[in-house]
Formats: sequence, C-alpha cells, structure tokens
Amino acid sequence: MKKTLIAATFCAFIFTACSEQKPATEGQETAQAEQASEDSEAETVVVETPDFTATGGPVKMQVEQLLTDYITLKDALIESDAATAKTAATTVLTAVNAIPVASLAGDEKQYTEEKTQAIKDAATAISGSADLGVQRTHLQPLSEATYALTKAFGATDQKLYYQYCPMAFDDKGAYWISTEEQVLNPYFGDAMLKCGTNKEAYN
Repeated sequence: MKKTLIAATFCAFIFTACSEQKPATEGQETAQAEQASEDSEAETVVVETPDFTATGGPVKMQVEQLLTDYITLKDALIESDAATAKTAATTVLTAVNAIPVASLAGDEKQYTEEKTQAIKDAATAISGSADLGVQRTHLQPLSEATYALTKAFGATDQKLYYQYCPMAFDDKGAYWISTEEQVLNPYFGDAMLKCGTNKEAYN
C-alpha cells in the first residue's frame, strides 16, 4: 500500500508541474515554484566524469569561460529569444575553440577532444538556425558536454544545478545547467516554465 501511495504521489507531482501547456497564471506559477523548492537535491551523480582537477591554468580558465557563455545561451532559450541564442552560440564557439587542448596529453586530451567536439557541433547548429525548435534540440548535447568538462576540470567554484525536464522531446527528457536552484525550463520557455527538477548539484 505504501508503494502504491508513493507512486501515485510522484505521478501527481509530475502531472501538476509539467502538463500545463499554456502560460501559467500567477497562482499556478506560485504553486509550481513551491513544489520545485520542496524537491531535495539528488544525491546520485547523473554525469560521471574523470578527475582532471590537478590540471590548472589556461584549460581550467577557458572551460570556466565556456560555462559562462553557455549560461547566456541557455537563458536566451528560456526567454524564447532565438536571435540572442544565435549570437550566444557564436560566443560559445569562440570559447570552446580557445581551450588549449593541444597542451593536454593522454586521457585528458582524448576526453577533452570528445567533449569539445560535441560542443562545437551543437553550438554550430544553434548559431546556424533561427528556429527555436532546432536550437533547443541541440541544447541537450551542449549541456551534457559543457557540464562534463566543468566537473572534470573543476572549472568553477559556483554552485551548479543539473536540471531535468521529463517532458522534453516527446517525453524523452532533457537536461540543462543552471546557476540557480529554481527551475526555469529552456526547452519550453513560458509554455512550461517551471517544469523540471534538480537532478544533481555540483559544488
């Protein structure tokens, strides 16, 4: 009986937080915000990364800059601002291309090459489109690779939240990085702004 009640409660929460397709009223947004604040930070690690924190200097600094530029891009998608997202994606490309990958060796170099290539591919696609749907599709791989690099190199002292929307992309789900605990969904914008949960906290 307890398991049944827990499952029912969870399903009710997801339905309440994510099913509203239209911009929420002030009362609905308040209720959703209260529900989101009640979510405890997940103790499980969503993105497993190697530990390259001993590598300092230019690599770490440039990955931190990449994270900053990613946040600008993600925020533009929250606002459903395709033009700003295009510009921000170009800035992300500049930041990722400036990471001195050639200064690395072995596993560090291989891992960084893999993640930076994923970032380049996603940012190039976003910068080349004015369509919000296309831009949002490429935010998911961009988010994963940026978060992985940030964690691997310990590139920031900021508190980060790896957030998740279960309804993105026809219920396949998608992640993004936030510097705020409050959920603001970049995959739906105003349509389902508060849909999502904090799945992992870093720092």
